[in-house]
Amino acid sequence: MFDDRATLRLCTAGSVDDGKSTFVGRLLHDTKSVLADQLASVERTSADRGFEGLDLSLLVDGLRAEREQGITIDVAYRYFATDKRTFILADTPGHVQYTRNTVTGMSTSQVVVLLVDARNGVVEQTVRHLTVAHLLGVKTVILGVNKIDLVDYSQDVFNSIRDAFEAKARELGIDEPIAVPISALKGDNVVERSAQTPWYEGPTVLELLETIPVNHGRALDLDFRFPIQYVLREHAADYRAYAGRVTAGSIRVGDELTAPGGRTTTVAGIDTADGEVDQASAGDSVALRLAHDIDLARGDLLAAGERPEDVREFAATVVGLTDKELTPGKAVKLRYGTSLVRARVASVDRVLDIDSPEGDTLDPAGVGLNDIAHVTIQTAEELPVEEYAARGAVGSFLLIDQASGNTLAAGFVGTRLR
Repeated sequence: MFDDRATLRLCTAGSVDDGKSTFVGRLLHDTKSVLADQLASVERTSADRGFEGLDLSLLVDGLRAEREQGITIDVAYRYFATDKRTFILADTPGHVQYTRNTVTGMSTSQVVVLLVDARNGVVEQTVRHLTVAHLLGVKTVILGVNKIDLVDYSQDVFNSIRDAFEAKARELGIDEPIAVPISALKGDNVVERSAQTPWYEGPTVLELLETIPVNHGRALDLDFRFPIQYVLREHAADYRAYAGRVTAGSIRVGDELTAPGGRTTTVAGIDTADGEVDQASAGDSVALRLAHDIDLARGDLLAAGERPEDVREFAATVVGLTDKELTPGKAVKLRYGTSLVRARVASVDRVLDIDSPEGDTLDPAGVGLNDIAHVTIQTAEELPVEEYAARGAVGSFLLIDQASGNTLAAGFVGTRLR
C-alpha cells in the first residue's frame, strides 16, 4: 500500500509572521507525523517560554538562529504521509532578503501553500511569492488566510482577501488559485474542518493536498532530452555507451534520436545498474547504446522529436543569489544541463520591481542579491537551449563566477514577466 501511494511535492511561503512554521507544525501534528520524543521536547520548550499550549513552529525551525529570532531563515524540508499519499514539504523564509531560498523551495514543488495574515490581507510579499511561483511554472497556489480567529472568523474579511488574491493570481498567470480560511494555531481547516466557519463549505488544506492530481507527467509530456554526462568505453568488449539522466520525455529501444549537428541514430540498447531495460523515462539514470558510431562527449544533447536550436545568444530571466552584482559585460561560466561553457551577460535589460506599482527599473546597473531581472546571455559555444518548462526539466541554467566558482544567479531561458 505504501509503495503505491503517490508523492506530492509542495512548498509553503508567505510574509514574515504569517504563521508558516506554525502551519507546517500543525500539519505534521494533526496528521500524526511527529514522534513522541519530538512532541515531548516541543512541550517542554513551549512551557519554558510560557507559551500556552504547543508552539508547533518548533517542529520546523531547527536552526539555532531561527529559534532565537523566531523566524525561518533556510528552507526546511519535511516528510509526512497520510493513508492517501506521501508528501515532501519545503517551508521557505518570509523575509525579502531570503527570496533566493524561496526560489529554491518552489523550484521542485507542484503546489505552493501561500499564507497571509487575515488582519493584513494580500501584501507586497504575497505578490512577490505569486510572481516567483508563476516564474517557476507552478499552476496551483493555495492561499491559507491564516489567523482567521483574530478577525472573529469573519466571512466578509475572508471574501475580500480571497477576491484580491484570485484577481492578482490570474493576472500573473496562476491557473488554479484556491483560498481557505484557517487558523494554524487552533487547527481550523488545516487538517480538520472547523465548526467556527460554517459559512465555508470548501475542503480543508489537507483535503486539497490529498486530492490535487500528482502530476508525474509534466516532464514526461515533453520531447525526450538526454544530456550526456559521461562516455562509457570498454575496449575489450567493444562496449560504448553514453551515461546520464533522462531530463524529459521517454525513450524505447529502436527509437530515433538526433545528435548535435543534425546527425540521426537509433537506440540499440538501454542499460541500468540493474541490467538492460526496454525503455527509460524522465528521472531515470541510464546508459544509452546507439546503433551508429557518433563522436559525442560530455555536455552533448541527445534528443527526440523537435530538437532545440543551437544558439549563442538568448533571452532569460535570472534571480540573483549572491551579494556580488551581476553587471552587463561580466564574464561568467554557464551551466546548462551537463554543459559548462564560457559566457557573458550581454545586457541587463530590466529588474522587476514587484513591490512598486510605478514600474520596473529599466537599464539597471546590474542584478543584485534576490533581484529578478530580464537579461541577455551570450555564450562562447553554441548550446541547444529551449524555453523553461516542467519546473526546470528543460530551460534552466546557472551563472557561475569564473574566479571563485560561486553560483551568481539561477536562470530560466525565455521566461519573461510583464
